[in-house]
Amino acid sequence: MTKFKGFALMCMLTLVIGALAACGGSDNGAGAEDGSSNGSEGDQVSGPIAIDGSSTVYPIQEALTYEYNKEHPEVNVTVNSSGSGGGFKKSTKGEIDLSNASRPIKDEEKAQAEENDVQLHEVELAYDGLSIVVSNENDFVDELSVEQLKQIFVDGNGATKWSDINPEWPDETIKIFSPGHDSGTFDYFNEVVLEDQPMKEGENTTLSEDDNVLVKGIEGNPNAIGYFGYAYYAENEDSLKVLGVKDGEDAEAIKPSPETIQDKSYTPFSRPLFTYVNVASLKEKPQVADYVEYMMNNAGSAAEEVGYVALPEEEYQSQWEELQGMIEE
Repeated sequence: MTKFKGFALMCMLTLVIGALAACGGSDNGAGAEDGSSNGSEGDQVSGPIAIDGSSTVYPIQEALTYEYNKEHPEVNVTVNSSGSGGGFKKSTKGEIDLSNASRPIKDEEKAQAEENDVQLHEVELAYDGLSIVVSNENDFVDELSVEQLKQIFVDGNGATKWSDINPEWPDETIKIFSPGHDSGTFDYFNEVVLEDQPMKEGENTTLSEDDNVLVKGIEGNPNAIGYFGYAYYAENEDSLKVLGVKDGEDAEAIKPSPETIQDKSYTPFSRPLFTYVNVASLKEKPQVADYVEYMMNNAGSAAEEVGYVALPEEEYQSQWEELQGMIEE
């Protein structure tokens, strides 16, 4: 996303400035204003934290780690986005500390974790509305039904041009842009639209785990259509048009917005976003426990900052209390 491309540079500058300050200054022992805990007064956590998984959740974690490192320059947090499935491949082996996901963990992934004696604890971070988008240069589509989405995306139905969906639309080939098969967003779209049928693939379909690739492919191409998390649309709304979705032929077309996502009227594409915490890391690595506490105190504001929808505050608090109980066991 355009907004988040600058985070890496800002993070580097912050780390350099923070390191200089740590060398030249003294710690006054004050607690963080955001409510995070550094342990006993004067303590400073340090060490690595590895986070991977969903590209949809990535902007939330990137915003959180950027701010967290301002307070804790000695903690080296790395955030990657190999897709929900890619994150679970690592987290179920105990290779990472937090696994971001835009879908719940699958039964076979739970079994893999149990086989490797890894305990993963689900944390809900925010709400998202999977957004169906076209280029702003597309002047003929404003809304689609779920059935029309099936015509566009499901293989074997013969609809390859916009005119196949609606005779009044251009006789032009539809260009599809979709998250890859390791993406939780793809899994969710599969559940709601594809229903385990194969998606059209080939020269007119682009698959990528990187949502920025999808954004760039759709913008400027009036015959393109794709889908990804709401934050990626919100950050690029100058070049993209989000479509209303009709959950039934006679239903009202609803567009995603913070309001329609939170009240679940944007159906069937409103969904929760998760991270899965490695319980051993939480118990054994003070920097992970400290970061998780910071995350639970600040996930709502970070989600809203990057374009998602926060949970009610009491839900973050109750989840943190459960995590805190694990740390103290």
